[in-house]
Amino acid sequence: MARHNKIYPQLLPDIEDWPIHRLYQQRTEFIHEINDATVDYLMAKYNEDIEKPIARTIYLEMIRLKENPWKVDPPNERQFWKRARKELAQNAKHRDDVKQARNKELLRRIINRYSTEIAGNFKPKTFKFARKFLTGFFRRLLNTAAGKNYQKFWGSKFELYDRFHVYGDIDLIRKLWDQGTMVVVPTHSSNLDSILIGYVLDMILGLPSFSYGAGLNLYDSELIAYFMSRLGAYRVDRRKRNPLYHETLKTMSQLSIEKGTNSIFFPGGTRSRSGKIEQDLKLGLMNSIIAAQRAMLRKGDRKVVVVPLILSYPFVLEAKLLINQYLKNKGEEKFIAARDDFQSIGQILSFAWRAFSKGSEITLSFGAPMDVFGNRLDADGNSLDEKGKKVDIRQYFDQTGSMAIRNQREFVYTKILASKIVDSYLMDNVVLASQIVAYVGFVILRKMNDDLDIFGLISLPFDDFIFDAELFESVTYQVVAALKEMEDNGEVLLEEEIRTLTVKEVIMNGISKLGIFHTDKPLRFSKNGKIVSDSFKFLYFYHNRLASYKLERGIVWDKKLIEAAMENIL
Repeated sequence: MARHNKIYPQLLPDIEDWPIHRLYQQRTEFIHEINDATVDYLMAKYNEDIEKPIARTIYLEMIRLKENPWKVDPPNERQFWKRARKELAQNAKHRDDVKQARNKELLRRIINRYSTEIAGNFKPKTFKFARKFLTGFFRRLLNTAAGKNYQKFWGSKFELYDRFHVYGDIDLIRKLWDQGTMVVVPTHSSNLDSILIGYVLDMILGLPSFSYGAGLNLYDSELIAYFMSRLGAYRVDRRKRNPLYHETLKTMSQLSIEKGTNSIFFPGGTRSRSGKIEQDLKLGLMNSIIAAQRAMLRKGDRKVVVVPLILSYPFVLEAKLLINQYLKNKGEEKFIAARDDFQSIGQILSFAWRAFSKGSEITLSFGAPMDVFGNRLDADGNSLDEKGKKVDIRQYFDQTGSMAIRNQREFVYTKILASKIVDSYLMDNVVLASQIVAYVGFVILRKMNDDLDIFGLISLPFDDFIFDAELFESVTYQVVAALKEMEDNGEVLLEEEIRTLTVKEVIMNGISKLGIFHTDKPLRFSKNGKIVSDSFKFLYFYHNRLASYKLERGIVWDKKLIEAAMENIL
């Protein structure tokens, strides 16, 4: 699939007409709707046992405040939950009907606290400023870093957009925008993802602004909080693992989609700690997409249009933090605390500078649009099965037309959708040269130390380890050949340059861009031209991007090259 160089006009030039603007013009009413719908659902589910999820929520919130408080937490947070605990205990002393009424009122206040925190906002003036600022900022970085003269200090649009490599059927995506509510489901590797996705959807695809989830921890930075709270972001606090919060979040998502607000939704739930393309998606919040489609079909024929999106970077800002957390969770390394670099403005600027100054590109590959059941869509919004026949998606919910809620069945549909998204992640992923060399480097390291586990490998001393050039070229040749065959079979995509570069050029190009943000390079050329590494841990992280393709199974190892490589090390 060819890369796009086209810049599309805005579908709705007037921001006042955007669905997200209309939604948050009625923000107070929207929050009331979330409260009503969430309380009604929970009361119907638990009935007279409603005090149990309330009690569990209070218990978990008190633990959260004790063990993991954040600066962004409201100042009266502890007092609120203490009062709630006391009130719940007092309610138990009343007769059943009074207790039920008082517990329902307590439930409503808890839900309102959550919905008020979660719901975002959208200010057109702030959006216009952010759009102008980001464009000017990126252009300035691009041209200053490239040594342009003063007259071209701010650059041109085409110079700027050349750094964003966009793949996919953009014309189809634009046509489908008017057929229903669009939900973009990206892979997630950096806290920069939301900013970059929003910018590309707006300035390149010409789509009205999307709502998107942002971790509440990001609001610790007053500057970041100011913009996110005015650019359509809704807040997600992953510390809150209680039933009332989860249901409020799901209801907010469902109602937002029902009301036609397009959404960016990270189905992996959080950034990929391992560096792999996500395979196990979170089904809880994704279930709100299915529920929204059912509700929309009750009112008409509008569809939820699901668009997978795969992001690729030659380096990841938070790689150190992410791989440390991954290894901690795997039990393969004692955790060394690392600060989330995204919360430092200086780190963000440094990241952007190196990305643009080193000629790095950010790749965004849009998968084929699908309905909530994974059926592909044509330009008119019709659902098509694998044979290309039209499918009436109403039949998925109820053949009698009642559209009754059946949670178990909809959970199965959610799993089917997740499976289709994962398939798209692998099939529409654009493989970069930097990812190839990282993969090759680590599989060579593992082959030459096949008696060690991952922890043993990343703990090896790297000072004297040299990757044999012939062996590196041999394995790279085989990996590139396998990827080209997979691309011919529609199983993956390659960045265009890989088709034309020699193996040596792939290696040179990949190593020059791999991990350039990091002081400790996953791979680099030494002064005498040898391939070496400053960090096997980073090498493992970037290698993982291609791990799901099982390319190592097809590698034929040349014994003579292995023996020669071992001799060089020894």
